[in-house]
Amino acid sequence: MKSGFVNLVGNPNVGKSSLMNLLTGERISIATFKAQTTRHRIMGIVNTDDAQIVFSDTPGVLKPNYKMQEAMLAFSESALQDADVLLYVTDVVERADKNADFLAKVREMSVPVLLLINKIDTSNQQDLERLVNEWHEQLPKAEIFPVSAKAKFNVDTVLRRIKELLPEAPPYFERDQWTDKPARFFVTEIIREKILLYYNKEIPYACEVSVERFKEQEKSIHINAIIYVERDSQKGIIIGHQGIALKKVSTEARKEMERFFQKNIFLELFVKVDKDWRNNDRRLNAYGYRNI
Repeated sequence: MKSGFVNLVGNPNVGKSSLMNLLTGERISIATFKAQTTRHRIMGIVNTDDAQIVFSDTPGVLKPNYKMQEAMLAFSESALQDADVLLYVTDVVERADKNADFLAKVREMSVPVLLLINKIDTSNQQDLERLVNEWHEQLPKAEIFPVSAKAKFNVDTVLRRIKELLPEAPPYFERDQWTDKPARFFVTEIIREKILLYYNKEIPYACEVSVERFKEQEKSIHINAIIYVERDSQKGIIIGHQGIALKKVSTEARKEMERFFQKNIFLELFVKVDKDWRNNDRRLNAYGYRNI
């Protein structure tokens, strides 16, 4: 039996969450075209006859501007501490020397590092060869895999190599467990995904979602959730004229939850102001950013 922790790290917007979903075969992480979509460390557990792979998606590495981003960076750095195999994800447009401090920590790791160059469907052979050479200089011990999450190219090869590198160990989780997160977490992520898709500029990044009620029955789930923003003006934008914007988020989130939970969803969404929550230690702890 082989078991181990396989952690995905890298800079924002390189496709970590899309690759995580492909590797696990589940839609565990929300994935949008916007940077900083992932805020927490999220585990996805894959069980086979002879292996248990515990994948871990992490926020994109960045230089923090406020306390929430400090917590996000801590999630990413914690993934360097307990990995049995590290997946460092980059793409075809990112500079190889970006975030040199974090990269230096990856370079010093003793566990196997697989460097995944994502989005190769948007590149050409000459540029890809140049990138491979540049990354080989940055991480000389890493194995390099060109991949495309969008085209699902070479992901199976990466998965086979991961299985080969896993240490021999008993399973860490029950065989029927597929994530470390509770159902309420995925409710908040689905709502936050819709906010990221439907609002522009700073609005999605100033929002946090909290589930106040989650009542599950045999065929349905009744959910009350609150979208927190930092300012009254943001509250007005989230709600929109005559509540149209909030209704759109609620409708699309409900549809997504029904696909996710395979049950009828009754969702009520509210919007409240929680001033400067991104810099408030007590509020960040309540929202799960300090449980590292």
